[in-house]
Amino acid sequence: MAATRNCLVFDLGAESGRAVLGSFDGNKLTLEEIHRFPNGPVQVLDTLYWDSLRLFAEIKRGISAAIRGKSGGVDTLGIDTWGVDFGLLDRRGELLGNPYHYRDRRSDGMLEEAFSRVPRREIFERTGIQFMQINTLYQLLAMAIQESPVLLNARTLLMMPDLFNYWLTGKAVSERTIASTSQCLDPTTGNWASDLVERLGIPARIFPEVVAPGTILGDVAGSVVAETGSLPMRVVAGGCHDTASAVAAVPAQDSDYAYLSSGTWSLMGVEIPRPVINAKSLDYNFTNEGGVCSTIRLLKNIMGLWLIQECRRAWAAEGSPLTYEEIAHIASEAPAFAALVDPDHGEFLALGDMPARIRAFCLYSGQQPPGDIASTARSVFESLALKYRFVLERLEELVGRRLETIHIVGGGSQNRLLCQFTADATGRSVTAGPVEATAAGNALMQLMALGEIHSLQEGRELVRRSFTTELYEPRDTARWNEAYQRFTAILKQ
Repeated sequence: MAATRNCLVFDLGAESGRAVLGSFDGNKLTLEEIHRFPNGPVQVLDTLYWDSLRLFAEIKRGISAAIRGKSGGVDTLGIDTWGVDFGLLDRRGELLGNPYHYRDRRSDGMLEEAFSRVPRREIFERTGIQFMQINTLYQLLAMAIQESPVLLNARTLLMMPDLFNYWLTGKAVSERTIASTSQCLDPTTGNWASDLVERLGIPARIFPEVVAPGTILGDVAGSVVAETGSLPMRVVAGGCHDTASAVAAVPAQDSDYAYLSSGTWSLMGVEIPRPVINAKSLDYNFTNEGGVCSTIRLLKNIMGLWLIQECRRAWAAEGSPLTYEEIAHIASEAPAFAALVDPDHGEFLALGDMPARIRAFCLYSGQQPPGDIASTARSVFESLALKYRFVLERLEELVGRRLETIHIVGGGSQNRLLCQFTADATGRSVTAGPVEATAAGNALMQLMALGEIHSLQEGRELVRRSFTTELYEPRDTARWNEAYQRFTAILKQ
């Protein structure tokens, strides 16, 4: 019998982070959460930051917890996080200030400023990445325009998981999947688009070496071993972008599917061998991010459950604390299709009173605003499902084939109401799960680095053996078709 391999996964999302121990016995992968901690923006005056030092302290606590729980030790460690955000190091390798949070408003207006310097089409042709003001490229442009002393003194840019990997190993490199979210990487060459960033006034010297997903960076540094009491373990730069890890664990058996990684953001797309960079993908504002095993993730970012998260925060402040399960339950009992919103409307991006913004959107678009928690939540869930259909139709146009199944993975796959709405709105079968796709995909890449599995297909077979899924079939499609006509008319406004 093969010896069990233990892989320590750190999965950091925009709302929380956790350490998960993955154990592979040669047949199945099991995941055990051993440490969880909150995450979120820290506001200082008018600026939003990430508390990167506290997050690193939590990572070390997770290492200690893993060592206590496994007398046989842990073989490898891998970190994944959200995209676009970064830290800057000085010439001595020290962090120059807390990393900014992508919802900070300093990048407002930076898309237009960038297009005044380099044409929009040219930026897309060089990077293949959708235009979002939160992208690293526009955060850096804002710093360049402001003549930020942090940028002026920076020697190395590290995306968030790369920063934590550097603090663990001393190796300052950028893993390809997370680097691709920056809109500073050329997907055809796999190298930084240095001439492009220089034309925007951003110093190309700050971008480090790019390494492939699955690269072993080295052993955990001695200082971390001494502090945590751990034995030496190897750090693997797997799919360091959380969506890349989640997509790696999609339990698909063929290619006629779309994935939907559902959490704070919803990311809907397909896995392809080469980027799709043409006039249509530019017009539809799709993105070509790096995937594991030399793949490209052609996808679209959709605002996702962020709207519900912010509504929940507002309702709790008003004296109505609710769990996500309670919100979905009361939404299921509210009248259908009373009001619809575009989840990706610009006013929904920032922190704030989300129920009030939803009401304002409805008034602006000529609809009766939702009057209570249940109807507001139902409006969000229905609107998300309809936006998924809108994106799916364009995705199918770009790849030139019908996608028969939608695989929903991540935390949103637990929301049975949204899963059913997605099947109803799109007219497609929906397979939900695994919930722990990001952690599973991260563990798969560590196992691949160890030589325990040898291909993405083999990894997905392991996922199918190890985790359960739930099937949703479309129903009541006529009413959803009528609602979709209303929804697309609202988008045109």
